[in-house]
Amino acid sequence: MAEEVKNEKKKELPIAQVTTCKSTQQMLRKAAEDGVETAFHRAADMKACPIGADSACCKHCSMGPCRLSSKDAYGKVGVCGATIDTIASRNFARMVASGAAAHTDHGMSMLDVFREVVAGKIKDYQIKDEQKLLEVAESVGIETAGREIKEIAVDLYEELERTYTQVEGEIPFVTRVPPKTLEKWRELGIVPRGAMREIMEIMHRTHMGVDQDYENTTKQCSRTALSDGWGGSMVATEISDILFGTPSPVLAGVDMGCLDEKQVNIIVHGHEPNMFESMIASVNDPKLLKEAEKAGAEGLNLLGMCCSGAEVLSRHGVPHAGNFMSTETVLVTGAVDAMAVDVQCIKQGLAPLAECYGTKLFTTNPRAHIEGVDHIEFVEHHPRKCTDKVVKEAIKRFKGRKAKIVIPQNKSLGIHGFSHEYINYMLGGTFRASYVPLNDNIINGRIRGVAGVVGCTNPRVRQDYVHVELVKELIKNDVLVVQTGCSQISLAKAGLMKPDSSVLAGDGLQEVCETVGMPPVLGLGSCVDNSRILIACAEMVKTGGLGESIADLPVAGAAPEWMSEKAISIGQYFVASGVFTVFGVTFPTIAETKFHKLLFDGLERQGLGKLGFAKDPYEMAALMIDHIDKKREALGIMGERERVLMDMADRRDLEVIPDSF
Repeated sequence: MAEEVKNEKKKELPIAQVTTCKSTQQMLRKAAEDGVETAFHRAADMKACPIGADSACCKHCSMGPCRLSSKDAYGKVGVCGATIDTIASRNFARMVASGAAAHTDHGMSMLDVFREVVAGKIKDYQIKDEQKLLEVAESVGIETAGREIKEIAVDLYEELERTYTQVEGEIPFVTRVPPKTLEKWRELGIVPRGAMREIMEIMHRTHMGVDQDYENTTKQCSRTALSDGWGGSMVATEISDILFGTPSPVLAGVDMGCLDEKQVNIIVHGHEPNMFESMIASVNDPKLLKEAEKAGAEGLNLLGMCCSGAEVLSRHGVPHAGNFMSTETVLVTGAVDAMAVDVQCIKQGLAPLAECYGTKLFTTNPRAHIEGVDHIEFVEHHPRKCTDKVVKEAIKRFKGRKAKIVIPQNKSLGIHGFSHEYINYMLGGTFRASYVPLNDNIINGRIRGVAGVVGCTNPRVRQDYVHVELVKELIKNDVLVVQTGCSQISLAKAGLMKPDSSVLAGDGLQEVCETVGMPPVLGLGSCVDNSRILIACAEMVKTGGLGESIADLPVAGAAPEWMSEKAISIGQYFVASGVFTVFGVTFPTIAETKFHKLLFDGLERQGLGKLGFAKDPYEMAALMIDHIDKKREALGIMGERERVLMDMADRRDLEVIPDSF
């Protein structure tokens, strides 16, 4: 075992209280036997800083750090005179900046690959979904009729590049924003210009002695977050679909039971799909399969972890081993022969665990090395050099396995891959693809509303518990749930991604699910794929009957077990788009301060959405359902509408409105 693991006696971890995931529980018991620690152990041993949790500490200059607290929030200021509202809004803004930068850099990486594919400089990838290319191009005003695909693709690249580099004007995808929502953004001065401009400005504003008005800082928070949701993240999703295919429903397994002792097990963990796509090609290479057979393996078993795993789970049905808080415990199985990681949500604690169990751990992205971990650079122009090497190293480890292998026998099959395009098709078919059935069923009351439940898992709360209980409560009350990221995996492990899970839904939602043949919980992909939810909201407004802006819709969002700065950016772009969004675990403000009141009430008064907070899943559900009901009441659709069956005579009496084109 690694030297980092000490023999000192520590308090026993209450396993059932830190996770509901059966596989993770089993591996934590094995970890205890093996004498190794995980993030669960470190969280139990390290108390969270209460001042930091309230965002009441300022360390932006060397006159501090200055520490305020909830007890003296307005009785004390920093050395420079900064109030709690200035300090908290600066800290919040820097979280938005970091989260937006993570998604935006991811999106720009995808756009770089797209450019090189279109130019013919990258041969391993190609445009797989030409129809999606045409639709995206048309959505930003590019002419497509009678033109070659390559010519359209070049124009699309140049247009989407403005998402990042533009210093004035509006980012391209504002064309997708409902007119009333966009009008409100323009009125408030929060329409994003370009992601680089917005992130640079927010960092400047939060430097010591610059922006010292929490309301003005919050405006830039919204502008920067919107450059993520309607910019960087949306570009990442759309380009991934164009290059690798737009997801449609696939049956796939989730949980550690997807590991196979008789095969070479390879896990890809991170957030960018390029490496995973090449890894799929590598594990299906006959030569590498032959090498695995020579080593005594029955095959090469590729699995996903975290968000890159959620993306290929939705796109290709690649099995998924677990969400963020299981990324360490999966190594405790001893069955993982290699894990390749790229960017975001990679724990440094993987390194000692990989050493303990003999797993080959590799970093692959130039942005993200880990001290002491072997690095195999992934270069999109020659991607197989990296992925083939990872596979070969995994085969070597399989042949020389020494660790005791214990694989939890938990595996849940479910349906994944509900892209916006497929939902459109699912509701109306090839010739009548439309959100009309969704809107109609919301109006008639069978579906109460729609909730996006997304985000991370966090060792400060019981893994998966809040996600699962919240979603169960929502669907029981006829709220259709859409999911991304680690939350999606929580629900998949709990079996709620299967159509027969509609028995847990209320009568109205159950009727709709059984008619369409869908589960009451729809998985959309990785955390950047929250942009699919924004597109769906815009389509609901466009379809009609549910108001004129996103803020009118009976929808709500939640990040029940969030832990990263990306979650703050996501939450803020949903709020700025008009969606009530509830956070769990903790929230980086002091209640009742002016900044807190602005986020939790004031923004809604401006015509946007607002934030909410609750730790208990049932309280969280109550907040979301109450908000949905208020929106239904404002729309005048609180009561159920009687279904009217019409005969041909009734239909002849209807006024026929000719098409407008």
